[in-house]
Amino acid sequence: MSNTPSAVPTTRHASFLSPIPMFFVLLWSSGFIVAKFGLPYAPPLTFILLRFLCVLAVLAPVVLALRAPWPPLRQVGHIAVAGLLVQAGYLIGVWCAIKQGMPAGLSALIVGMQPILTAFAAPLIGEKVLPRQWLGLIFGIGGVALVVAAKIQLVGLSAAAILLCVLALVSITCGTLYQKHHCPQFDLRVGTVIQFAASTILVLPLAVIFEGLGPDFAAVQWTPRFIGALAWAVLGVSICAIFLLFALIRRNDATQVTSLLYLTPPTTAIMAWLMFGEAFNALGMAGMLLAVTGVIFVVKKPK
Repeated sequence: MSNTPSAVPTTRHASFLSPIPMFFVLLWSSGFIVAKFGLPYAPPLTFILLRFLCVLAVLAPVVLALRAPWPPLRQVGHIAVAGLLVQAGYLIGVWCAIKQGMPAGLSALIVGMQPILTAFAAPLIGEKVLPRQWLGLIFGIGGVALVVAAKIQLVGLSAAAILLCVLALVSITCGTLYQKHHCPQFDLRVGTVIQFAASTILVLPLAVIFEGLGPDFAAVQWTPRFIGALAWAVLGVSICAIFLLFALIRRNDATQVTSLLYLTPPTTAIMAWLMFGEAFNALGMAGMLLAVTGVIFVVKKPK
């Protein structure tokens, strides 16, 4: 591992009470708000492609100017595969599902199963989940269910929307485990460029085939609201949040990292309440407290 400004100390089990995990949760949760702002003005695959291209436009010159160290060719392949799963697979599934009418609450609940799925798969990468952590994972999914219970609507919901959300769940879970096992250490700037470049190569033909994307991006309505949503998706979520996610994966067990995603639906619900006036009742508050309790159980260091 090179001693670059982007390198993060490899001390395991970093304190989850530090600002990094909390800031990550806030940024990651804002991704659902970005979807609410941006999707009315662009098809989902086109929006995702623009997001990836903008990330590359921001980071690629930085990597070249600073001469950031590139990993060996074999590791480049592993980083690219992880990116296809964590970036492209996850975003395609969630955003296309929301575009097809998947309620944000139900989408959050399905994707919120990731910590449980990760815990079951953790032994495959040599990690052990303690009984206390299993209890915390159960608390967490229960809390998520309470938060989104009032917003779940099944009437008119298509099987395709559900399958897309499940695709997102499986994709980001496999991507997190793959990266933790095959490439936990790399320069964050270079790794992000590799991942978004690989994801761009995948999304571009899909946008052309399924959305009729042309070089003029005619389907996009370049309103101030869309431009603001795109800018935040690029800088706040795809760069800052992803950097923090990579740092957490590097320093902690996969089960601990993914348990933080239990805090995403409650945080998103509060954001939606503040920004759009969406309901957030006592049941949601109880679910938030239960989810926080579950995360504490998972990330607390053994004595």
